[in-house]
Amino acid sequence: MGVFVAQVRPRWSDMDAYGHVNHARTVTLMEEARVQMLFRGAAAQAAGELSKGLIVVKLDVHYRAPLFTDVESLRTEIAVTRLQVSNFVLRYAIHTGPAEADPVGVTATTTMAAFDFERQAPRRITEPERAFLATWLELPSA
Repeated sequence: MGVFVAQVRPRWSDMDAYGHVNHARTVTLMEEARVQMLFRGAAAQAAGELSKGLIVVKLDVHYRAPLFTDVESLRTEIAVTRLQVSNFVLRYAIHTGPAEADPVGVTATTTMAAFDFERQAPRRITEPERAFLATWLELPSA
């Protein structure tokens, strides 16, 4: 369907000794983009329960080019690649700058699980949540 686009701003403190954004800070930038999508975006479409109970189950990051802190923002594209009963997978492409034409520096995936913190157990994704996530569902190529 579509790709969610977030602009995340790297900070000087994200830099490592080599002058580029370090691994832990890259994961934090992914989290900031994910919050824009799953918290703010979902709330705007009446699927705000997502912000009350999600956990990262798995993280996979691939570096293709370094990210630097001397840009105004990094374009981060997020798509849903799998949507199941209680979990889903997000695919990320973090560009080296704010534009779609800027090269992709990092690709990643996170497996997210809907979680009930009161019961301390996974929960089913609700219909409003499913509808919101389906907006960003990336269909496999034929």
